[in-house]
Amino acid sequence: MTDQTPEHGTPIGSDETSPAVHDTPTAASHRRRTGARYALLFAACCAVIYVADQLTKIWVVSTMTEGQITPVLPPLLNWHFIRNPGAAFSIGTDYTWVFTIIMAVVSIAILTQVRKIASWWWATALGLVLGGALGNLTDRLVREPSFGQGHVVDFIALPNFAIFNIADSGVVTGVCLICLLTLRGIGMDGKRSNDEPSPDGSADAK
Repeated sequence: MTDQTPEHGTPIGSDETSPAVHDTPTAASHRRRTGARYALLFAACCAVIYVADQLTKIWVVSTMTEGQITPVLPPLLNWHFIRNPGAAFSIGTDYTWVFTIIMAVVSIAILTQVRKIASWWWATALGLVLGGALGNLTDRLVREPSFGQGHVVDFIALPNFAIFNIADSGVVTGVCLICLLTLRGIGMDGKRSNDEPSPDGSADAK
């Protein structure tokens, strides 16, 4: 007497299960570990920019007077302490509160996307943008003349260029990287928009 078989041919009582059943826990665990690494890189980039920005601003405010120019690598680089009520590179100086709101919204929007990041480059780019946005947002909230309208401390001066700070550098670098990734068709999941899926379902452009 033979064992009965289901319609698709696996003997009843057999231990055999589909590969997908065995692979699912391992694949899920791998995705969690990899996702944690992306999040860690994102947080590290954000923290480096934010801490560097705040420490340099504290140093400038405590050691220089407003308007002071200190040659560093003349004529290429000077420290020039100013307080900027506008956006990055002194844009829109009459709309301080608008930029405060914009930076807060951008920061929240980036944080909502963290779980979607599956690319080392996107993790770096978004971390840089968030670190810079939070750096200047902190100035808006805690510096004079008032909450939400604080003036940002700028001090890096290059020839024939606006005076900026570490936060501005982080934002601009991150945005340029995002533009490059977008032009190359690489999404936050690390996949190229024109790539065919590989046999294991993974993407190559991370």
